[in-house]
Amino acid sequence: MSLEAGQMKTLFRNLVRAFYYDQMMYRRITTGQLVGFYHPGEGALAPGVGAATFLREDDLLNPHHRGHGVGHMLSKGIDLKYYLAEHTGKETGCCKGRASFHWSFPSQGVHFASGYIGMNHTPVVGMGWACQRRGRQQVVMNCSGDGSYGQGRAHESMLFAANWKLPIIYWCENNGMAIHSTAEEMHPMADISSLAAGYGIPATIVDGQDVFACAEAALAVIERARSGKGPSFVECKVLRFKEHDVGTPDLAGYTPRSEELHEEMRKREPVALATERVLAEKLFTQAEIDGIHEEAKAEVAAAEQFADESPIATPSEEELLAAVYAP
Repeated sequence: MSLEAGQMKTLFRNLVRAFYYDQMMYRRITTGQLVGFYHPGEGALAPGVGAATFLREDDLLNPHHRGHGVGHMLSKGIDLKYYLAEHTGKETGCCKGRASFHWSFPSQGVHFASGYIGMNHTPVVGMGWACQRRGRQQVVMNCSGDGSYGQGRAHESMLFAANWKLPIIYWCENNGMAIHSTAEEMHPMADISSLAAGYGIPATIVDGQDVFACAEAALAVIERARSGKGPSFVECKVLRFKEHDVGTPDLAGYTPRSEELHEEMRKREPVALATERVLAEKLFTQAEIDGIHEEAKAEVAAAEQFADESPIATPSEEELLAAVYAP
């Protein structure tokens, strides 16, 4: 499905915005200004932007943990200042500063996050069933990495979705790495999307460094899900420029990833590739692109100011216990 000029412009803006949010989060975690962890998104932001930019507000989205889902969520229209406040342990955070990087924006279709790899595959079945029963042509965009498809719940999820023709999109952001383990070690086939064939789910492979290719794939499967044709699988072949999470060694197995590998990967930086495309197609002038970068920087600075000026979360014992449902 080809993109219109306006769609490409929106995608480019969202990608640039995601880039600066990711850079800011990386800086803040290394200077002790974030609570918890940060899983850098540099090099791997295009799939999230492509997946979420053209979702409706009432569609359901499960962001990927890479870049802590900033590209996915800002592209869906979520105001990330509340998410940054959550990362800084502030009362104004989306979960009142209790959850670190675990997100929740239920009114905008983003309901949960967990540190358990692949846990998303179970609740999205219930979400897909709910969407089907409501009959409002909602879709569920279920984003996760290649490592999550080594979980049995992923296969159970795809089986249920296929049998019931649920409007779920299995959006696999395959960077070939599950922390330190390589996809080659963990999967018998080079393409994770080959798993979908066993459940009769159509699959597509796209260049995850190309935000426009990701979005074209997303538009096609979103339309398919809305029309009642059931689940789809999209595998975005993407690169991870940095370590799994800040402070963890950047290893492939037991071996540090080489400088040569990093240099080669950075030749395919998504913002640079997108910039070449929009200039070549005369969608923006260089001056307009410079302005987009400045706008994104200002947006990020405003989110930082909001988070820094917000009160620290100091919940009472009674408040904390009110959210505990089992001993």
